[in-house]
Amino acid sequence: MSNTPEDPEILPEPANLRFLRRLVTVLTAVMIAGLVAIVSLIVIRFTAATKPPAPLPAEITLPSGATASAFTQGGDWYAVVTTDNQILIFDRATRELRQTIAITPAD
Repeated sequence: MSNTPEDPEILPEPANLRFLRRLVTVLTAVMIAGLVAIVSLIVIRFTAATKPPAPLPAEITLPSGATASAFTQGGDWYAVVTTDNQILIFDRATRELRQTIAITPAD
């Protein structure tokens, strides 16, 4: 006969098993808190970083003979790339032509 009782509820829990159970519980809580913090930071950063897009001009008057092939815009300017290899940069506020850049093919 052994001195250990047959009922498993009466057996004392070993100290290392109790430590391991607490460690797993603490690590699970830390992992959940970290995941919530990361998701919160991502949501905060993306919502703060989104700015309303700059409004498109109602119409663009190109120089005579120019045909647009592409359009892009910045904060206070917009640009039109023409089919005759030029970039026309316009001021957003005044809608006047700021600069003309000729595109030359590479040799």
